[in-house]
Amino acid sequence: MLAHFRLTVPASLADDVRDLLVAHDHVTNVTVQPGAVVQPAGDLVEADVAQESSGALMGELRRLGVHRSGGIVITTPTGTPFAAADALEDLAPGHPDDAVIWDAVEDGAEAGAAPTLSYHLFLVIAVALAAIAVLTDSAVLVVGAMVVGPEFGPITAISAGIVLGRPGLLLRSLRLVVLSFAFAVLAVTLLSLAGVAVGWVDQELVTRERPNTGFIFNPDHWSFVVGVLAGAAGALAVALQRAATMVGVFISVTTVPALGNLALGVAVWEREEVLGSLAQLGLNVAGMVFSGVVVLLLVRTAWPWLAARSDRIFGVVT
Repeated sequence: MLAHFRLTVPASLADDVRDLLVAHDHVTNVTVQPGAVVQPAGDLVEADVAQESSGALMGELRRLGVHRSGGIVITTPTGTPFAAADALEDLAPGHPDDAVIWDAVEDGAEAGAAPTLSYHLFLVIAVALAAIAVLTDSAVLVVGAMVVGPEFGPITAISAGIVLGRPGLLLRSLRLVVLSFAFAVLAVTLLSLAGVAVGWVDQELVTRERPNTGFIFNPDHWSFVVGVLAGAAGALAVALQRAATMVGVFISVTTVPALGNLALGVAVWEREEVLGSLAQLGLNVAGMVFSGVVVLLLVRTAWPWLAARSDRIFGVVT
């Protein structure tokens, strides 16, 4: 698969950009429309690039200053059914599925750190589902709450902020995690108190034996291991833009269920439930951030070397 680059290039850079694209071994379909762009004024330059080389080409365009004085838009075509595309993919080192474009990773991290209304609504709904899962001892609802929960975005953004050296991104992500968790717990606590008032929620429902959901507030060493594995998978999925894999990551972590149990524990004021939920939450988040940092560092340093040699290492036919 190829990546499509659509560039707005000022006149001062037009020749350099054109020469770069034409001379590049992993670029085809170079199109230049002089003066086609009105705002900002410049040439419209388009090209199709082997995904494996997109990150390197992006670095060259940055070196020329296109990102400052022009514009760069990268899209992925639905299909590229022509011979030159196959030839480029064969020529480029590695496999298209292993391509990492760090600008896209950074953009995704920035989006994950944004305190949007939809993020907060999804989190409150997920925590409410988790609370109902605790009351009904339903493993199915626990899984549902995990899938609905959007919290992995800012948690991954924390790791990205550390690895990319972006303290502003790191602080925004941390603030979003802390404040959104507190807001969701408060909202569900108030709902739980309403449930207590009408007799739908009581201490016995929260503290009774729960064979299907008792793990939520009983953390152990495996809680940290699960967080580490989920964080590693999630960071790799973010770097490689694997949306389908992310769904599996959501099901692997217990942050949202712990928040739901925490809200119920506060509502009925059960100290053991509160402390256990906080411990579970802390272990999971710490594991995810730790492994996210490690994986993103490895992808940033060793991944290009590994991807370029994937044929010989794994016998991948590209």
